[in-house]
Amino acid sequence: MSDVVELPAIARDRAGKGPARAARRAGQVPGVIYGAKKDPSLISVEGRLLNKLLHQGGFFSTLFDVKVDGKAERALARDIQFDPVTDFPVHVDFLRVSGTTSVHVEVSVHFLNEDKCPGIKEGGVLNVVRHEIELVCRADAIPAHIDIDLTGLEIGEGVHISMVKLPDGVHPAITDRDFTIATIAAPTVVRDEAAAEQATEGEDEAEEKAAEGSDED
Repeated sequence: MSDVVELPAIARDRAGKGPARAARRAGQVPGVIYGAKKDPSLISVEGRLLNKLLHQGGFFSTLFDVKVDGKAERALARDIQFDPVTDFPVHVDFLRVSGTTSVHVEVSVHFLNEDKCPGIKEGGVLNVVRHEIELVCRADAIPAHIDIDLTGLEIGEGVHISMVKLPDGVHPAITDRDFTIATIAAPTVVRDEAAAEQATEGEDEAEEKAAEGSDED
């Protein structure tokens, strides 16, 4: 299970563009906490702290105790909006949850034992199809990450969701197919790409020499 992160917040009195702009000028990011059949709570959180949490990864699968006026509300981040120019967060939405709330979350994948993967040892390349897996579970049972063991995989073989042991009570959101998470790709794919790049560079050099010759004439 992921650790619960405490997130200090300030209550906002009013909604609207004016108060939201004022919060941003003060270095805060306006937001809202909704759900659990309660009225939405308008909040703002420190922009630098929110940006730091975003860059740590796993933001949308992290449980937060959003603390307002000494009272904490357990919540999951559900949406975040960014400034199109600065790419800095400008609004964040949180969903109230309890231990029994069933949620859909995307959890990152960690690959283990590459040194025990024959396909990689023979020059194969790990081709990651899904860096995250969408899972369904209780809010208090969200895995911090999903481990994928590459031991014994040969070139051309892959890892499908049916091969992954998930924690009790955790299920994939996609149930109608045995989707692929990663494959061990043949090294020829990488060599072909490198050869094509070298050929392009060679053509560019030939064109440059030809142009220089024309200039000398």
